[in-house]
Amino acid sequence: MQRVFVGDVQGCADELDELLARCRSAFGDAFETWLVGDLVNRGPASLRVLERVRSLEEAGCARSVLGNHELSLLRVAFGQREPRPNDSFLDVLEAPDADAWVEWLLRRPVAIVDHLGETPFVLVHAGLAPDWELATIAERAHRVEARLSSGREEARRLLAASPREDADRDFLDLVTSCRSVDARGAWSEQEPQDPADAWHRRWSARAHDYGVVYGHWSLQGLHVAPRLRGLDTGCVHHARGRDGYLTAWVPDPDAARPFDVPDAHFLRVRAHRRYWPFGKSSGDASASLARSRAGSS
Repeated sequence: MQRVFVGDVQGCADELDELLARCRSAFGDAFETWLVGDLVNRGPASLRVLERVRSLEEAGCARSVLGNHELSLLRVAFGQREPRPNDSFLDVLEAPDADAWVEWLLRRPVAIVDHLGETPFVLVHAGLAPDWELATIAERAHRVEARLSSGREEARRLLAASPREDADRDFLDLVTSCRSVDARGAWSEQEPQDPADAWHRRWSARAHDYGVVYGHWSLQGLHVAPRLRGLDTGCVHHARGRDGYLTAWVPDPDAARPFDVPDAHFLRVRAHRRYWPFGKSSGDASASLARSRAGSS
C-alpha cells in the first residue's frame, strides 16, 4: 500500500482535491493519505477539507493528527478565546453539525507511531523534544488523547491548563507548536534566531533510530534530511511574497530505508489562487459566531 504524507492543508480544499486526484491517477485506490494536521484555518474551505478527510478516514484510507489550528478552533468553540481577524474556520463552527465536528476533532490523535520499511517513525504536527524516544512519545500522546476524548469538560480543562503546571498540556503544545529548542532544552513556537536551535537539529544530534514526518513550518519550507521530512510548503501563503504549494511525500513502499537522502519522492500542487490576507474581520467573525451560538442554544 502506497502511503501519501500531506503537508498543512489549512482550508485549501481545491488543492487537496487535485492532489488526491493525482494520487488516484498514479496509484488507483491502493494508497493511504496521512496528514500532518492544520487541516483548517487561513484558507477558504475548512469545512470541505474536514469533510474530505473524515470521509477518507471512515473508508479506512486516511489518518491525521491535530495541529495548532485545530486547537484554535476548539478553543473558540469552547469560548476560551474570541475569533481573530485571520481565522477562517467559522464555516465549521457555523455548520448545523458543528457539535459533531468538535467531537470528531477531540478524537483525533496528536501523534501516530508506525513503521516505513525497516524504519519506525512518528507523525506529528510540529516537533519533538530532542531527547524523546518513541516509547515516551507514544505514552504521553496516549495520555493526552485520552483526556481530549473523555468529554468536553476534561478537554476544556486541558486546553485551559498552564503548561508549567500540567505536563500533558506542555506535551500537547510542544507537538503542535514547537519550532525551536535551546541548549537548556527550553522550547518555543518562535523561529530560532540561531539555526542550531531548530528543534530538528537538536533532535538529529541525538542520532535517533526513528523518523519524523511533520509540518507547521511554512517559512522553512520543504525539509528533507536523514530521518526527517518537513512538509509545510505554505499553500495558503501563496502570493505572500512567494509561491505556495501543497506538498506530499510519497515514499517507495518497497524501500527498506525510505528516510534516506537524497529523496525525490514528492508531489506538489501549486496554490490555485492568492489566499492572503486571511479570514474575516474579528468583529464580523465574533458577531457571526455569537449568532450561531444563539441559534443552537
